Amino acid sequence: MQFWGELWPAVRLTLELATSTVLLLLLVGTPIAWWLARSQARWKEAVATIVALPLVLPPTVIGFYLLLFLGPYGPGGAVAQLFDMRTFAFTFEGLLFGSVIYSMPFVVQPIRNAFQAVGDRPLEVAATLRASPWSAFWTVAVPLARPGFLTAAVLGFAHTVGEFGVVLMLGGNIPGQTRTISVAIYDYVNTLRWTEAHLIAGGMVVFSFAAILAMFVLEKRLSRLRD
Repeated sequence: MQFWGELWPAVRLTLELATSTVLLLLLVGTPIAWWLARSQARWKEAVATIVALPLVLPPTVIGFYLLLFLGPYGPGGAVAQLFDMRTFAFTFEGLLFGSVIYSMPFVVQPIRNAFQAVGDRPLEVAATLRASPWSAFWTVAVPLARPGFLTAAVLGFAHTVGEFGVVLMLGGNIPGQTRTISVAIYDYVNTLRWTEAHLIAGGMVVFSFAAILAMFVLEKRLSRLRD
């Protein structure tokens, strides 16, 4: 019970962070994915490369620059002062901003692929039926791209739950404020509490397996319904 009492704030914070990150990324990432899938601009792949950078950049590099950006002397610090805060670093808001940046390719890319798979034909048919571009997007493109949205949501959520480098660099290890599950594992290992570390790490393995399995099963069922 004492162990669960210690761990529960980290679990709650991690779930809140992952849920908020996915919701924000679906809101922000959908128009980006749509533009990348439909645009003919010559520089769109440069934008796609920027979005995909977190896939290859070390998390500590991303965390370091985000720390400078959100710190008291960065642009984020100037915005924080508008809310009577000195900095967004080492706050939940800072973790959320970093998680959105770090998990963006895991949400944008599946949705982009799904939009590309829709093709032009359904949208052309909708246009012949006098559907506006906005109406065609919501009634044709989005329903046909549902498997991509599902994949994006699952991957974005699972990836945020497992974040470590960016979270530690940007938020530190403040219990109840910035201490997530992955940071808790690191803390237990550093204090030689191997049993607790094993329990959390094992739980993360089970969670990751279940999340990916659920994604595959739901994708398969959605594909059958669409066919």
